[in-house]
Amino acid sequence: MSSDSSKKRKPKVIRTDGAPQESKRSRADPDQDVKYYSEEVEVELRDPSKDYELYKQTCQELQRLMAEIQDLKSKGSRDSAVAIEERRIQSCMHFMTLKKLNRLAHIRLKKGRDQTHEAKQKVDAYHLQLQNLLYEVMHLQKEITKCLEFKSKHEEIDLVSVDEFYKEAPPEISKPDITLNEPHQQTLARLDWELEQRKRLAEKYKECLANKEKILKEIEVKKEYLSSLQPRLNSIMQASLPVQEYLFMPFDQAHKQYETARHLPPPLYVLFVQANAYGQACDKKLAVAIEGSVEEAKALYKPPEDSQDDESDSDAEEEQTTKRRRPTLGVQLDDKRKEMLKRHPLSVTIDLKCKDDSVLHLIFYYLMNLNVMTVKTKVTTATEMATPISAGDLLSPGSLLNCLYPGDHGKRTPNPANQFQFDKVGILTLSDYVADLGHPYVWVQKLGGLHFPKDQPQHTVTADNSLSASHMEMTMKLLRMRLQSRLALHKQFASLEHGIVPVSSECQHLFPSKVVSRLVKWAALPYEDYLELSYTKDVVEAGLAEDTHLYYTALVERGTAKLQAAVVLNPGYSSIPPIFNLCLNWKGEKTNSNDDNIRAMESEVNVCYKELCGPKPGYQLLTNQLQRLCVVLDVYLETESHDTSVEGPKEFPQEKMCLRLVRGPNRMKPFKYNHPQGFFSHR
Repeated sequence: MSSDSSKKRKPKVIRTDGAPQESKRSRADPDQDVKYYSEEVEVELRDPSKDYELYKQTCQELQRLMAEIQDLKSKGSRDSAVAIEERRIQSCMHFMTLKKLNRLAHIRLKKGRDQTHEAKQKVDAYHLQLQNLLYEVMHLQKEITKCLEFKSKHEEIDLVSVDEFYKEAPPEISKPDITLNEPHQQTLARLDWELEQRKRLAEKYKECLANKEKILKEIEVKKEYLSSLQPRLNSIMQASLPVQEYLFMPFDQAHKQYETARHLPPPLYVLFVQANAYGQACDKKLAVAIEGSVEEAKALYKPPEDSQDDESDSDAEEEQTTKRRRPTLGVQLDDKRKEMLKRHPLSVTIDLKCKDDSVLHLIFYYLMNLNVMTVKTKVTTATEMATPISAGDLLSPGSLLNCLYPGDHGKRTPNPANQFQFDKVGILTLSDYVADLGHPYVWVQKLGGLHFPKDQPQHTVTADNSLSASHMEMTMKLLRMRLQSRLALHKQFASLEHGIVPVSSECQHLFPSKVVSRLVKWAALPYEDYLELSYTKDVVEAGLAEDTHLYYTALVERGTAKLQAAVVLNPGYSSIPPIFNLCLNWKGEKTNSNDDNIRAMESEVNVCYKELCGPKPGYQLLTNQLQRLCVVLDVYLETESHDTSVEGPKEFPQEKMCLRLVRGPNRMKPFKYNHPQGFFSHR
């Protein structure tokens, strides 16, 4: 048996986890039949579910064997050792089975991981390929969008219309047989025609440039000639100055004035031109001139020169000033008011000369932000005149030109838009500033061509030459009449304050040769005091007494009788007569409310004023009214009946010849003087 076993040996089995190794194979005898066992191959042949069932059975067997061994050991018999050994061997076999199953499980796990890794690599490769494809798709979409949004340069060219193209283009370019059916060929043909036209225009442009250069050269030659001519003309003008002065033809001075007038604002320019034209055509005694700083006027229209250095310096200065002191609200409002009431640097002066060599100086200003004109006045006389106390307001700048036209007192701005501007800076009315700025009379605006309609407001008011021309003549006549009437009143007031009523020789026939009553007092009366007089209420209620009028009081005496007269002098004197209110203090106080004869005396002075005007223009009206007042007072006193209860001679003996002393139930006295008969009668 032993010899047979030695002859026939069992093949050796080599266990390996991987592929058979070459080194081990080289060590074995080539005569021996060697078989290799690979668990990886076995894993592929075995069913994992059966291995799982085998694993559970093996575990159950192990539990059973362990329980039996524990029972046998607990009995402690001598025969149980053999049984325990057998069971121990069986348990070891089961443990070997478990180890093999564990190795097979690990091999399966490793193969599963390898397969998963290979699958992940394939998925990653596919994902990368997908990303590349998506990027290519996005790139292609962008290119497609660019192609769709592509705009050719020819779309920016304004081509002629299709009808005009086929009408004007030659057949060699239009090719109607091809282009009418193919839009692309039609566009190409239109572009060719456009190119052809532009070539022609380019040639014309070159020709025009050549002509332009030629003309510019001619202009330069003429400029050189004119520049050389200017010094010659200046020398000729300089040499002709004595001739101009001798012939009273100041061409050089007029030329300088017109050069300065270019910088006037439109209203002042219209006034300057129209006043100059009126003076040359109708009034040789009217002189027009321009005053002010021309450089400041030029600076108004120059654009501000901006420089970084100046700005930085000004900013630094502003920061320093703001750090030092912040202007208060009142200071800011004052600055805004000054800016709003700012006048133009240039002004126009008009001098109106009268026959007695007295001159009315008018200085016209323009308020740039308010778009209105103002005027200041000054009067100079040939000889120095004594100024009476009562004549203080006659020639004052504030009242001299009041109501030159009815209702035009010059205290309010004629521009309705100014009120909204005043509200922003806290100006209540312009009358508080007229002393410095001048009066904004309506006639001043019209002389400058400005018109501010109230019923139809306009956004912008521009200077109109025709408006200025239509008002120039009448206004100049009214200004000269106003100056002459005020100068006449000025002279008359000097006599009236000394108790003398001056009556000219042309007016002597209006009064009897002997007038006993005399003027004792002549003085100015404040407007408030006039309103408080009891015998002036009817004039105040009738609206004939305004604050723009001049008020005076006169006192006429004869014996114990005193006649007080309150006089309202309208600014339009002598075209508008003065109004007298009388109060006689003799045997009580008598006024027009309690004595009909006092009312008749007022009527003689106020209603019958046309008899007292005298020779035109009627500047003797006021003194003639005062003289008539003295005459009617004589008639009133001399025609009073004598009181027989009083002894002695009559206080006022009758010296005037009257046809009838009284008439009618009201016992009216004869106040009408009849010349040349020299008697008084009733009206």
